[in-house]
Amino acid sequence: MRFIRIDKEQENVPVLQNVIYALRLVWKADKKLLIGYFMQEIFGNVFSWFIRNILFLKVLLEIITGNKDFGVYCRCLILFAVLSVADKVVTWTGMRIQKKATKNVLKNINNMVFDKAQTLDVSCYEDPAFYDKYQRATLVVTSGYFDIICYDFASMLSGIISMICVFATVMSINPAYLLFLIPVFFVFVIETAKSKYVYKRDMEMTSNNRIKAYVQRTMFLREYSKDMRTSNIFSVLMKRFEAAIDSNIKILKKYGVGLFAYSMVSSLFEEFIPVIGSYLYAGYEFVSRGTMTVSGFSVVLSSINSVREVTLDVTQCFDEMNQMALYFQNLRTFFEYQPSIVSGEKRAEPFESLEFKNVSFRYPSAKSNSIENVSFKLTKGETLAVVGINGAGKSTLLKLMLRFYDVTEGEILYNGINIKEYDLNSYRNAFATVFQDYKNFAVSVYENVMCRVCNADDKQAAMQALKNSGAWKKISTFSKGGDTVLTKEFDKDGAGLSGGENQKVSTARLFARDFDVAILDEPSSALDPIAESEMYDNLTRVTENKTVVYISHRLSSAALADRIIVLEKGSIIESGSHSELMALNGKYTEMFSLQASNYNKEAI
Repeated sequence: MRFIRIDKEQENVPVLQNVIYALRLVWKADKKLLIGYFMQEIFGNVFSWFIRNILFLKVLLEIITGNKDFGVYCRCLILFAVLSVADKVVTWTGMRIQKKATKNVLKNINNMVFDKAQTLDVSCYEDPAFYDKYQRATLVVTSGYFDIICYDFASMLSGIISMICVFATVMSINPAYLLFLIPVFFVFVIETAKSKYVYKRDMEMTSNNRIKAYVQRTMFLREYSKDMRTSNIFSVLMKRFEAAIDSNIKILKKYGVGLFAYSMVSSLFEEFIPVIGSYLYAGYEFVSRGTMTVSGFSVVLSSINSVREVTLDVTQCFDEMNQMALYFQNLRTFFEYQPSIVSGEKRAEPFESLEFKNVSFRYPSAKSNSIENVSFKLTKGETLAVVGINGAGKSTLLKLMLRFYDVTEGEILYNGINIKEYDLNSYRNAFATVFQDYKNFAVSVYENVMCRVCNADDKQAAMQALKNSGAWKKISTFSKGGDTVLTKEFDKDGAGLSGGENQKVSTARLFARDFDVAILDEPSSALDPIAESEMYDNLTRVTENKTVVYISHRLSSAALADRIIVLEKGSIIESGSHSELMALNGKYTEMFSLQASNYNKEAI
């Protein structure tokens, strides 16, 4: 199993900038989250680490050893009691504010992630590296990292304030003790290096974790269950799963010694030198030299313990913030991603023509063109069929047509204007598309067809569309009809559909729309010949006087077209009507004759 390489950009992530970025993002989502944590941590920690453990002790010991009267002692106790109650009230209020704000932050930032995902280029979804980045970005949102970084920031700030107060108190007793506290600052440098080391380890495990998540997911999905039980694919997946776990174990061992070394050095500067050194020097001053009072000795020892606790807490917060900053780099990169498919400003007018002019296209990671010097023009009211064997470039042509990708060479014109000049939504809305890899969702049948929450009129329109696609015959048998939710994932009364029935529901979306151009990418791939014939009859009726593009390797739709384009290895090798291409006795004739013979065999 390969390891992920950690590049220089990842190793040199700007920690401070990312922390500020994360806090600004939280402030934008709901500023109350930071306010709630500030109320909990700053007031509570300063009271606990400084006022109660040091200042309170110092004042009381000075009253006792200074022969002050009992009234002064009682007034001090009352003051500290009031402060203690105030601490509890402020902390409790901050906790209530924080808990409510956490939900708002998660909701608002999730919405920001979803909105951003809508702007990503289609090419992102075809790049495995993108999934790693996207997984790391969503991990920040789903794993409560915003809560962690806000807590750590507030806690670290409260720790710094407490340390300043403690240092000032120790200086008033003897500035020499500050020498034993200097090593504490080296801990932050060590922990920064340690967090980058941990991040590097986690990044190496990302690919393995993605494999584990994939295997775990497929075990529970209905569409995989039959293949799991009728083949040996389960053992193949388990080998991948076990290999991912074994690889992660190797990675953990690889980094284990280094992390132990970081922890030991950190403990040396964090605990051993400050505590042992201060205790030795304080004992020397108190016992041998007699230059320190009982109150001074007690306060110094208490201060050292407080500094150790504060340092430990601040260090842990600093360490976590460093790690969070590295993870927030992924979210920041995600949000700052700029799509290469940039929307124009022109609004697309009603369709008149679509023209490919000397178009060539190559996928980013490919060595050769998938589309090579393709030229054709589609005019209003025309029916065009694009045919060819699998891998001929048909679906790529569709992606270029819908501007999921930009051409490498040449240009595509909509109504005589380059499609790059049009607003993307306006341009794409001119097309009603049924995709080859159709998808239905875990919502009602009506909502799947209309792609929105349906009122009574919408349901009537969806029902007619389902009748046109041939799906209503099945849907009408459900107790809730079109209100039935597809799949049982979220509804125990949900319904499962066969591949052909699912495709009919997906195709019904086209029948429910008012469109200029209909594009059907393998619209009958899951249908039997009879259902296919019925669907094409309905399509012919509904798309009369409309512009239609059929993209298929099955040629049953080709005879319906005014013109047929035959693709092979990304190039147009034949073009003409069905009768013209049959007369050529070329590639189209060969494909049509072969498929016709297969249909005859099925009929027998």
